[in-house]
Amino acid sequence: MRYSRLAIALVFGGSLLAGSLIAQQKEIAYESAGDFLKLPDDIHLGEVAGVATTATGNLWVYYQGGGPNATIGASRVYINGGARLLEFDKTGKYLREIGTSENDRPYAFLFAQGVRVDPQNNVWIVDRASRMVVKFDQSGKVLLTLGRRLEAVGELGSSGVFGRASGPPGSGVPGDNFNQPLDVAWDAAGNIFVPDGYGNARVAKFDKNGKFLKSWGATGAGQGQFNIPASIAVDAKGMVYVADMGNNRIQVFDNDGTYKTEYKNIGAPRAICISPGANQFLYSSNSNPTEDPFLGGEIYKMQLDGTVIGRFGKAGHQFKEFGMVNAIDCRDPNTLYVAEMMNWRVQKLTLH
Repeated sequence: MRYSRLAIALVFGGSLLAGSLIAQQKEIAYESAGDFLKLPDDIHLGEVAGVATTATGNLWVYYQGGGPNATIGASRVYINGGARLLEFDKTGKYLREIGTSENDRPYAFLFAQGVRVDPQNNVWIVDRASRMVVKFDQSGKVLLTLGRRLEAVGELGSSGVFGRASGPPGSGVPGDNFNQPLDVAWDAAGNIFVPDGYGNARVAKFDKNGKFLKSWGATGAGQGQFNIPASIAVDAKGMVYVADMGNNRIQVFDNDGTYKTEYKNIGAPRAICISPGANQFLYSSNSNPTEDPFLGGEIYKMQLDGTVIGRFGKAGHQFKEFGMVNAIDCRDPNTLYVAEMMNWRVQKLTLH
């Protein structure tokens, strides 16, 4: 005999459970702006790892595929290696690029992981291969670097740039070094939080000047442990939310890393975002890291206490479908920008 989720919830007498199950089933209506980014003829997006809006509504897009390149007709098509950081205005018009001119490189990107814009309108990139988080002002000037590039061939190990462990716990390497950092976030005091990452399983905390303060976490599935801490966000009260992708949950900590709670039943969260304002919302993408990257695919809208308001989208290639959402920008809680690794694009979404 088959029962509805609501019926099961009512049988067990839990109004909270019933409400949660109903909320999970609710579909949020939304639209996609389609191909709204207007790229130059000689630039083609690769795997889009990050998207972030500025205070004026401009977009920074960070993607993998900056060279070597092949030529198709009169266009250069970037097929592998390197990373590129592009800026667009709020209409999607291309404005400029940072860090790829061979003769004028303020910073050479290696492997795009994410881009964020802080409350002061500075641009931060997360580069997995260089193992660094870099802060720029809006002119492209480097203001701060966290982490350290591998400096010698001997440091690369058998697995290339992703081969050698760095940073705690138990590594014997200073805590301000990373092994494949995955995201960055800040609290109201300017403290910096970095989930680190694929090689490690921790969150590192720095002060606003980049001084290492502490880190927490270890590999595992227990409270305060991680299996790929893929994304991070901080709310207005300084609570830290970590997308623990491999454990299919979001973990919540206080500002010093003390475990508070966890949210499950939202798939495998690869990207999270908390909207600003008096009534904050938490968005989380279910980009299921299984043998089929197009399983799952939906995005959840939640209250900060973990209550699911609703969900939207599914896996696929069409507009209004998603292929491994690696980043969400939610500066406006009803206008989201999502970066898709598998579909090589950014979608602008309007929620109703």
